[in-house]
Amino acid sequence: MRNKSSATGISEHPLSGVGWGIVGVTAFSFTVPLTRVAVDHGGLSALFVGAGRAVVAAVLAAAALVLTRQPVPRRGLWPRIAIVAFGVVIGFPLLTSFALTRTDASHGAVVIALLPAATAVIAVRRGGEQVGRSFWVAVAVGAAAAVLFATAQGSSTGSSTKLGWPDLLLFGAVVSAAVGYAEGGLLAREIGSWQTVSWALVLSAPLMVVLSGGAALATPQSGSAGQWLAFGYLGVVSMFLGFFAWYRGLAIGPMARVSQVQLLQPVLSICWAALLIGERLTWQTMVGAAGVIAGAGLAVRRRRVTAAPSSVGGGAVSGGRRSSGSRERAAAACRDGSGRAGRR
Repeated sequence: MRNKSSATGISEHPLSGVGWGIVGVTAFSFTVPLTRVAVDHGGLSALFVGAGRAVVAAVLAAAALVLTRQPVPRRGLWPRIAIVAFGVVIGFPLLTSFALTRTDASHGAVVIALLPAATAVIAVRRGGEQVGRSFWVAVAVGAAAAVLFATAQGSSTGSSTKLGWPDLLLFGAVVSAAVGYAEGGLLAREIGSWQTVSWALVLSAPLMVVLSGGAALATPQSGSAGQWLAFGYLGVVSMFLGFFAWYRGLAIGPMARVSQVQLLQPVLSICWAALLIGERLTWQTMVGAAGVIAGAGLAVRRRRVTAAPSSVGGGAVSGGRRSSGSRERAAAACRDGSGRAGRR
């Protein structure tokens, strides 16, 4: 039997919003180290990995949409679907793939630890929430920690005392994913969690087919069996199945609470990098990770505490204080939306 939290009005069970978020983040935590595996020593080109994984996921998405006879979203939703596609299907995979040809997975994981705070910032702007000054201070602290870490790492390796282009690509990937996460979380409340990512994959498929096909023709892909397995995971799980859980968690919400789960991702990614590909954990990496995660966690917490009430149905992010009746109505709307998505 499901119990309701008196604080949120949301069903509390192992796969509530936070539970689904944990499932999604665990799936995503393998993305950075396995991308590093796939592009290591030029076995698979960065362009092929970044675009090809989306093609694999698009085939699965199209099949799922056809087999379950999903209705085509109305015209007004397509610009929002395009935003999700640009952020999580095109921007993040391509930018991280190119960045990880020149930097370690653990380094990439620390920079990407800015994602929870970045997602909160985009969600605040997108939903029109009112937040206090402490929120922006916490975001600035997290961003500064990431920049200082990336600069220090470059200096310690003797490459440069300035940010390198891999760091700039990683920061761009963070922004892309944050935009896609925030918009996708809102859109999932209207058309369903897996439907959101599926339509985004289908929309971007023509471009990604051209990019991955061009990469394959330009450079023969001579990856090892392990690299092809890593590529398979990126296409099936990182680009497709993981979003089932992640967008469902964001849709159930509350989004501010679920977004905190992302703080687990860099820690898990660093551990997988050490266990799977033997990367050495340095004290700089651990200190950098702690600083970025602390800043991101404080930003998300400040957002949750000071956000102004806003309606779920209007496309705004829920948060802040609201009456008990409003919480119940918002929770019921989320559950009804999830139920309709599951029955389609």
